Amino acid sequence: MLAASFRARRSQLWRLGGWSAVEALPALLSGLLVALAVDEGFLAGRLGIGFTWLGVLAVSVVVGAWGTRQTLRRLAAVVEPFRDELVTGVVTDALRRSTRVGARPAGADVARLTQQVEIVREAYAAVLVVVQQFVVVTVGALVGLVALAPSVLVLVLPPLALALGIFIVVLKRMAVQQRASILADERISETASTVSSGLRDVAACGGQDLAQSSVGGHIEDARAATNAVSRLTGVATIAVAIGGWVPLILILALGPWLIERGATVGVLLGAATYVLQGLQPALQTLIDGLTGPGLWLMVTLKRLVETGGAGTESAQGVESDGAGVPDHQPGDRYDLLLTGVTFAYSEVAQPVVHALDLSVPQGDHLAIVGPSGVGKSTLAGLMTGLLTPQSGQVSLGGIGLPGKTARQLSDKRVLIPQEAYVFAGTVRENLGYLRVEASDAELDVAAWLLGAGPLVARLGGYDAELDPAHLSAGERQLLTLVRAYAAAAPLVILDEATCHLDPIAEARVEHAFADRPGSLIVIAHRMSSALRARRILVLDGTEAVLGSHEELLTQSSLYRDLVGHWNVPLEPARPR
Repeated sequence: MLAASFRARRSQLWRLGGWSAVEALPALLSGLLVALAVDEGFLAGRLGIGFTWLGVLAVSVVVGAWGTRQTLRRLAAVVEPFRDELVTGVVTDALRRSTRVGARPAGADVARLTQQVEIVREAYAAVLVVVQQFVVVTVGALVGLVALAPSVLVLVLPPLALALGIFIVVLKRMAVQQRASILADERISETASTVSSGLRDVAACGGQDLAQSSVGGHIEDARAATNAVSRLTGVATIAVAIGGWVPLILILALGPWLIERGATVGVLLGAATYVLQGLQPALQTLIDGLTGPGLWLMVTLKRLVETGGAGTESAQGVESDGAGVPDHQPGDRYDLLLTGVTFAYSEVAQPVVHALDLSVPQGDHLAIVGPSGVGKSTLAGLMTGLLTPQSGQVSLGGIGLPGKTARQLSDKRVLIPQEAYVFAGTVRENLGYLRVEASDAELDVAAWLLGAGPLVARLGGYDAELDPAHLSAGERQLLTLVRAYAAAAPLVILDEATCHLDPIAEARVEHAFADRPGSLIVIAHRMSSALRARRILVLDGTEAVLGSHEELLTQSSLYRDLVGHWNVPLEPARPR
């Protein structure tokens, strides 16, 4: 990617190279002018000539500073278009993914990846600066050494080459460990958030050891990666010593040998100047820059490529390399499948659900209707893994519910019951309860689509403290519905979660969830909810009948009775 960016901006790079030559003037002349000032001026007793050469050196520094200013301006012409290309790739890819069946909203992609783009931009600029300055200073110093005393190159080049070789090897390993550290930190945050949100359940179920091990394992991974980065940083420091200080030691130790071959005191001081004022600071700056911004550039740009945000479509794993909602493979499907499911609340009780077979493909909109107490909420518990069937199998995306491996589906399903759970805290904490990293922009979208924007504004915004006692039942339901929408889970089950909303508000909520990528299952308390669904499941305690509204009117007498007992209003106007 970087090479392609360079090829597209050859003219800017040529201009950058020209001003870099001006910037290199002090590095090129410093040793030569120091040698002339010493040999022809101070050691010869001609102070005026010595100070004159030093004055020329001062002028070269001023000219070099002017060249530095121009090169930085040319660097901006290289960096900013690259940032624009990344942003274009991010937005294009997010929009492309959002049109796929079962895709999650693109807003999270854009919010997350554009932040990474800004990191890449800043790191890219910093890396270009340090690399450009290293090349400028190093080339200037080496050319100056050739002009001053070619024999000194034997003492300078081998340690410098060795140091750069060591650093390249170390940098690759540091990138691996830095990436591991970042991913471990993200897993710590995700796991700790999950555990902390259910501390009471953990304590009630005696799951303290499991919670500790799940978080502790990621902490240990982060510690190991951080220690590895620290050790490799120490090796990089040794590389600076080899490339920056060993040449100076060799020049001083082998001074008599150089003098025998025609070198003067001024030449030795000039060579030392090239090393101390040129090579050593340039190498130190290069290593500091590449082990800091350079690592961020490598790791973050790789993540952009992996998530497709840099114009490359590729898989996003459940493990989620980046912050935000855990992504799915483009080929992943979170189909819900119930096979021969039977459930009773005791061994002697009649089954509430008996030998039920049901397939809910990803992207489906299913309504479940039936008389009160027939088992609709029980079926919702089975679908989410909250209840375990006596026989049969429930799976989501091919993973059995409940089960040990089902933990990886913790963010793939959301159940909103009739009794809305709102707690004392800020509005943001309540709305982001299922996804704490949701941005204000994403919460704005969810609140607007579900008609909760005026409620959020009346409460005082996202940072306002919330008192559940001062909310009506409908307001509490609306807040939990925004929470579910912002979670971006592929499966949402609304168990009479809109019963305290008026029909128009209910229609707006269900339309928003139906248009949202993923599957929607509504346990309906109004038949108008069933009419909005693609398919309807009728439960009557002895059998279950599945079909469209028209099919069920001819196949299910219970459904005909339910429709007849309701004065179904006209479909409210769909919000635009």
